[in-house]
This record gives sequence, C-alpha cells and structure tokens, in this order.
Amino acid sequence: MDSIVVRGGKALSGKIPIAGAKNACLTLMPATLLSEEPLTLTNAPRLSDIKTMTELLQSLGAEVTSLQDGKVVAMSSHALDNTRADYDIVRKMRASILVLGPMLARMGEAVVSLPGGCAIGARPVDLHLTGLEALGAELDLRDGYVHAKAPGGLKGGRVELAFASVGATENILMASTLAKGTTVIENAAREPEIVDLARCLRAMGAQIEGEGSSTITVEGVDRLGGATHQVVTDRIELGTYMLAPAFTGGSVECLGGRLDLVGSFVEKLEAAGLEISETEAGIRVARSNGRVHAVDVTTEPFPGFPTDLQAQMMAMLCLADGTSVLHEKIFENRFMHAPELQRMGARIDVRGGTATVTGVESLKGAPVMATDLRASVSLILAGLAAEGETVVNRVYHLDRGYEHVEEKLRAVGADIERVSA
Repeated sequence: MDSIVVRGGKALSGKIPIAGAKNACLTLMPATLLSEEPLTLTNAPRLSDIKTMTELLQSLGAEVTSLQDGKVVAMSSHALDNTRADYDIVRKMRASILVLGPMLARMGEAVVSLPGGCAIGARPVDLHLTGLEALGAELDLRDGYVHAKAPGGLKGGRVELAFASVGATENILMASTLAKGTTVIENAAREPEIVDLARCLRAMGAQIEGEGSSTITVEGVDRLGGATHQVVTDRIELGTYMLAPAFTGGSVECLGGRLDLVGSFVEKLEAAGLEISETEAGIRVARSNGRVHAVDVTTEPFPGFPTDLQAQMMAMLCLADGTSVLHEKIFENRFMHAPELQRMGARIDVRGGTATVTGVESLKGAPVMATDLRASVSLILAGLAAEGETVVNRVYHLDRGYEHVEEKLRAVGADIERVSA
C-alpha cells in the first residue's frame, strides 16, 4: 500500500495546473444514460473514482473510452443491456447512486445498490428517493437495493428538498429532463457542479432554467441528443493548492482557477492574511510576512464555505496566530483528521460538530493515517510545514480526488514523494 512522504520547510514557488472537477465529472458521466447518442467530456480528471464510474457504466452496457491520457472521456449508451447497478461496484463510491435517475427516466426501471464512499457521515439517499417518487417513480427498498419502476414513464412534478442536497438535486435534475411535463425543484443546491451539469444537459437538448439558484425548472423532452462538454475546474483542488503557500511561504499560481468558484473561501484566506490576485491564467496566492491569522469557519452549502475544504483549512489554522473555531454543519463525522494533526503537535479540541484550534508556532513530522479523501490531503499540507519527515499512510483515499498530487507539489518546490510498501 502506497504512502506519501513529506519533508517540510521548503518555500513554494511556481504554477500548479488545476484539473477538471471530480464531483462534476462523476455527475456528468451518468448523463450519458439519458441518450442513445455519444457524450464526450473534455478536461476530465484522472482519478480512481472516474475509473470506478467507468466500470459502473460499462456494467450497464455503456461504451466508455478514455482518450488523451485520460483527459477526455468518450461515452455512448446506444446499447444498454442491463438496469442493475451491483453492490460490488457501487459500494466503492457514493456518486454511483447518480445512475438511478437517468436509468429510470430512459429505461423505465432501475435496480441500484445503496452506495458507499468516505466514512464522513450517514449521508442517506432518502432525498433522492422522495424526489423521484414525486415524479411518479415506484420504489421498493429490499436486500440493500433500490428497486425503481416508472411503467408509464416519469411525470413532471414539484419537488421540495428538505435540505439543499447536491446529489439529490443532480439525480432529480437528470431524471426530469425526460419526464412528461414540467418539474420544479425547490430548495435546489446551487453548487457550480450543478450549473455545469445543467449546461451539459442543455447542450444535449434539455430545457432547463434556474440552475445556480434555489429553484430549477425543467420542461421534459421526448429525447436527448449527444454533446461535447468541458468539465468545470475543480474548486476543491483549487482551494487545496491555494492553501499551500500558507504553510510554507512563497507564491503559487493556480492555473485555470476562478474566483467565482471559491468566493467565501477566498474571504477567509484574505482574513487570515494571504494575498490573493487574479491573473490571466488563474489565481495567484502568496504569504509574505509571518504567521497567518486565526479565523472562524462555518461550513455551509454553496455559496458558503465548502465542507470539502474544512480539513485543509483546519490544518492551516493549526499554525495560525490565535485561536480559531470551526463549525461543521454538513457532515457529522468530519473531524477524523484532528487526532492525526494532534500527532504532529497541533492543539485541537473537538466537541461534537465544533473544533477549537489554538495555533502553534510549528508542527513536527510524524507517521499519520488518512481517514478520508480530504483528510489525506490536509495531512500532506501540514507536512509541508512540519519539522522533519511526515509519512501519510492509506493514501488510496487521496487518489480518489487528487491526480498526481506529489508531482504537482514537487514542481513548485516541495520535498515530497510516493513510496510503495
């Protein structure tokens, strides 16, 4: 099993290319199930989760081909021959549930295993299911599978989400494109990945209005066509690398970065004392003088502070001047990185969904264990600043969401390498 070894103390300088968004690509790929015509995605990230989604779509009869070293994903679902998404694949990744809506809308039936993913909270799929029921789906949960039918096809309806769930919004949005009549999704999630999905579906012929707001309206169409679509920049990878100079000093330009994707995050970085500016190619971040300042953070749905950047932000605040308070409002079990940071000398007090972080002047390298995707990269960032050597174990989590992280950091001056046991 691979580990990442980081030797801290190196200031960073240079450019880091930001990949296409994992969470967008994992949503866009199931959209191929809605059409018999080809769907091609460019700017795709090269990640293990993309391989898992590829495997899942192929198991349903879709043709999926990786081109240009994985940066282009070409798909065709003209010959689907299976409507069952098996546990052996679905358990690896929560986004697998996103095949449910498209299959049900086009094929009239689907059997999908309840999903797996990172152990950061319950994250039930009830909002997906109640939303599809509002469109006329007949659902039965048994033996760990969702058995769904829509014998006469889905019908437009009003869906009011109890929580602005990203996944539920995406599943219902895709399903409603082929439903008969008008669908209105209230309290819809507003994340850039949903806006990106709507752009892709519209290019395929869907009639959608309101994406990026809390109300999305869809007029169902009889069929969708093919399209070529560029995956939006990964705002979580962007935010992660924007934090890197905070640990080490120096200046990094994140190529392809857009401030509109990370507005609330940028506000906190500037409050902490980082210098942020737009460039022709992306976003530049620098830390020039002394320690960063303590700031308080509350995770919220977009456009609020992203839960997927909370672990990385906590790692930075471990070195801040003062005491910071982080409130995790999205997932109930997302402070599992705190004990690992404490092994490196961090002062963190976790009580329920609140973590109080008192900054220290330095961290010490130590062997640590990644507990989930974002926790793994937070430990690597901490290692950039730590004295001595940090060994991050169980980095298979990392490979689900970050492509070539050690190569990207090494290119801007970090002393980092991957080793195999």
